[in-house]
Amino acid sequence: MRILNEKQVNPFLTSLEKRASGSIREDDVQKLVKKIIIDVQKNGDKAVIKYTKKFDSVELKKICATKKEIESAAKKVDLDFMKVLKTSTKRIRKFHEKQKESSWQFTEDGITLGQIIRPLERVGVYIPGGKAAYPSTVLMNVIPAQVAGVTEIALCVPNLKGRIDPYVAAAIKLLGVTEVYKIGGAQAVAAMAYGTKTIKKVDKIVGPGNIYVAIAKRMVFGQVGIDMIAGPSEILIIADKTANPAFIAADMLSQAEHDEMASSILVTDSRPLADKVETELTKQTKKLIRKEIAKKSLRNYGAIIITKNMDNAADIVSRIAPEHLEIMTKKPAGLIPKIKNAGAIFLGQWTPEPLGDYAAGPNHTLPTGGTARFSSPLGVYDFIKRTSLLNFSKSGFIGLAKTVETFSDVEGLEAHGNTIRERLK
Repeated sequence: MRILNEKQVNPFLTSLEKRASGSIREDDVQKLVKKIIIDVQKNGDKAVIKYTKKFDSVELKKICATKKEIESAAKKVDLDFMKVLKTSTKRIRKFHEKQKESSWQFTEDGITLGQIIRPLERVGVYIPGGKAAYPSTVLMNVIPAQVAGVTEIALCVPNLKGRIDPYVAAAIKLLGVTEVYKIGGAQAVAAMAYGTKTIKKVDKIVGPGNIYVAIAKRMVFGQVGIDMIAGPSEILIIADKTANPAFIAADMLSQAEHDEMASSILVTDSRPLADKVETELTKQTKKLIRKEIAKKSLRNYGAIIITKNMDNAADIVSRIAPEHLEIMTKKPAGLIPKIKNAGAIFLGQWTPEPLGDYAAGPNHTLPTGGTARFSSPLGVYDFIKRTSLLNFSKSGFIGLAKTVETFSDVEGLEAHGNTIRERLK
């Protein structure tokens, strides 16, 4: 774990920006993903089955998971987990209900203007599952779509054994999703974007995945909408001398254990705290099952940055624009106005980031890689479309006629102006 001063921050930030592609050459991945997408466009289900066998070592007889398969897998889950699942579902749904938007309009001077809010008709949700099970991702991606009113939700859930994971199946069953496909990777993204004989094309694709999935989503954008391009996990913690070093270390490791490219950063104005956190990181890492992953993450993309004061710390945070920001200071809320960019902010020592991953309520699908500068967490607003509404009376038209005619003349668009002149006759 490196300890940096403010003058050493820039080279470290450069290394963070380059980490997304990891040890894989992104150009090579792009070529392969493009090939897969074209093949799926041309050969549909046949290509999807071929790539599932090649990359997941699964020879699928049917792409679609049956209701019986999902229910059978879900029955393997114990009652304790079902209780947990229901608690999280209730909280996530309650939070996202607050994000609902309504159509509106107003009338003045013979002119009625407004905006119509409608849900997307059909959404594809990608649930990662090649190496682990993520039932929380099912909740976080499906619930806001349901709250928005999306009527058709298709899930793609890869699994190395060709079966739906029991915990994922339990989440799927609880939410009532009936359209589920046992495929993953770029081939799943292509199938949802362009459609096959089995899979009807969608309007938008959401959900995280590996670099192949991320690049596939980027390539099909325009054919369909996408939520965001998800990168490696990130946590940044601002702390002062009042913070508990054991809590900080535990929270940094909660992201470091994700994968080798995850980033865990502490920014503090206290050198004694920095030293204690470094000691705690060494101590706690030794006890982790995934300690080798955590060690590599901390070594390559972890840092403790010591600043002169909290204002400087806030500036560094805004530059990094982290996915997760924890503030462990004497008055954490006081720093919020100084933070310009962050995906989610966790205040105080009793609000560790994993609360947001599973049960707090806000969505855990967050902008990464500095994209919090212009992006937002996944929400109900990602599953709606807005249509402008205009209705002019004759008097309303006459009131704006000269303005529109003048604009069209200035821009050299004669036919635009003629729509006004013909009516004025």
